[in-house]
Amino acid sequence: MSFSVAISVYKNDDPEHFRMAMDSILNQSVSPDEVILVVDGPISGILSDFVEKYESEIKFLKVIRLAENKGHGIARKIGIEYCSNPLVAIMDSDDISVYNRFETQIHYFEENPNVDIVGGYISEFIDVIENIVGIRDVPLQDIDIKYYLKKRCPLNQVTVMFKKNSVLKSGSYQDWYCNEDYFLWCRMFLNGCIFGNISDVLVNVRVGKDMYNRRGGWKYFMSEAKLQKLMLNNKIVNHYEYIRNILIRFIVQVIIPGAVRGFVFRCLFRRSTNYEAA
Repeated sequence: MSFSVAISVYKNDDPEHFRMAMDSILNQSVSPDEVILVVDGPISGILSDFVEKYESEIKFLKVIRLAENKGHGIARKIGIEYCSNPLVAIMDSDDISVYNRFETQIHYFEENPNVDIVGGYISEFIDVIENIVGIRDVPLQDIDIKYYLKKRCPLNQVTVMFKKNSVLKSGSYQDWYCNEDYFLWCRMFLNGCIFGNISDVLVNVRVGKDMYNRRGGWKYFMSEAKLQKLMLNNKIVNHYEYIRNILIRFIVQVIIPGAVRGFVFRCLFRRSTNYEAA
C-alpha cells in the first residue's frame, strides 16, 4: 500500500531533534513513497541547512515553504493536501518513530480495510531516548476509542496514519490552539469514521518541563473548554460529562502549578514502566 508522511518544521524547532525525527522516517523497515515537509515560516540557518540537505539527497521528499508561520493545524492541513497517496502518516519534528512503525500500520490497514485512522502507544522520554518516564496507552477498538473520546483525546496524534479522503471529508486539520488533533477526531467521530489503535509503542516522544507548562494556563484551558462546549452542542457528551470534563481540566490546567503538572500527568495519566525504547 502506497503512503505519504506529512511533517512540518518551524523556527523554534531544535535542528538536532529535527534531524533525528527525519532520520527515523527515512530509516524504516518499510519506506514511505513520499515525504511532504512543510517549512512553517522563516527558519534559522542551521535548520535551513538541514532542510536543504535532505531536499537535495532524498528524491521522494517534497518541501513546501510558507512565507509566514501558520501554526501546527494549518501547516498539517497544507501538508496533507500535497500528499499524493491514499494513506498519510503524521510525524512531529522532534519525536522518533520506531523502526517498524509504518510496516505495523500498513499491516493493520491490510487486516482492517474498514478502518479510517490508526494510531498507537507512545513512550515519553526526557533528554535521551533511553530515559523513558512513561507510556501513554490508548484504547484499541473503535467502540472503546469513541467512548474514551468523550473524556480525553483517544489517539496519540504523532502516531496516526489515516486515509486521506476520510480526513478531508471531515474537514482536515484546522487551527485550534493546542487541540487541532482532538478537534479533528471529534469531526471524524461525527462523520462516522472508524478508529483503531495498535497496542505497540510506535513513536518515542520528547517531554519535559516546557511541554507540561504548555498543557496548562488560562489560554490552554479556554481552548479545551471551547472544545468541550462544541462536543456538548453536537451531543458527543451529555451535560454531566461536560461539567465533569470542565472541572477536571480546570483543576489540572489552571489550579495545579506547572512545576507540579508533570508529576500529576505521569502519576494519573501515564503508565510508568521500565520499557526500553525500540
